[in-house]
Amino acid sequence: MARKYTSKINKIRTFALSLIFVGFIIMYIGVFFRTNMWVMTIFMMLGMLSIIASTVVYFWIGMLSTKAVQVTCPNCGKHTKILGRVDMCMYCKEPLTLDKDLEGKEFDESYNRKKLK
Repeated sequence: MARKYTSKINKIRTFALSLIFVGFIIMYIGVFFRTNMWVMTIFMMLGMLSIIASTVVYFWIGMLSTKAVQVTCPNCGKHTKILGRVDMCMYCKEPLTLDKDLEGKEFDESYNRKKLK
């Protein structure tokens, strides 16, 4: 089965959004333990830590996004950002690269890993 590829920036943003929802779910579970104040407090703190972690991830990807190379996608014509050697268009999922050695090759995320010599 073929793996669905997405833009790296969108993957990280999706992860941060899921941290927010997980945090709310953890805090909601804590409400069921109203009779035991310590357990409820622990769940509330864990949920809050998840939401704080989401804020940190959103800040980090925002800073990373400002340094990303902005290109025009040849397929859809929209501006998109590239992180690493290969990435996907945020809109049409077209494989993109700035490396001349990788042009025309099959898309593979392993091209972004550093080779150990």
